[in-house]
Amino acid sequence: MASIFSRIVSGEIPSYKVAETDKYYAFLDIAPLMEGHTLVIPKNEIDYIFDIPQSEYEGLWNFASKVAKAVQAAIPCKRIGVAVLGMEVPHAHIHLVPLQNEGDMDFRKSKLKLSPERFAAIAGSIASEYEKLV
Repeated sequence: MASIFSRIVSGEIPSYKVAETDKYYAFLDIAPLMEGHTLVIPKNEIDYIFDIPQSEYEGLWNFASKVAKAVQAAIPCKRIGVAVLGMEVPHAHIHLVPLQNEGDMDFRKSKLKLSPERFAAIAGSIASEYEKLV
């Protein structure tokens, strides 16, 4: 059965897309720690990030780097935090989280609740910044 992320990539489940290539996809986390919290995934469904073939793994991080720069340009923050947990969805993914301080990256804290309009505005801002980089 396809992971929820594969279903997002296929368009079966909607997402707030911020960037896409033929091999990678980036979209807003719908249970964000901070506004702009973005997930970056390979379109190829592989559960564990260290099982990704080397060239695809390197491509994923190159794509994530561009997306992180777009997030930082769109969302006022000091840094972009990076996490690879991989426990909640069996599809490799990278969390990019805008940070003002280290506590912003605590996955145990309550998630933000944003309106669809706010998600769309954030995704649009990040997508616009990403387009400037490619």
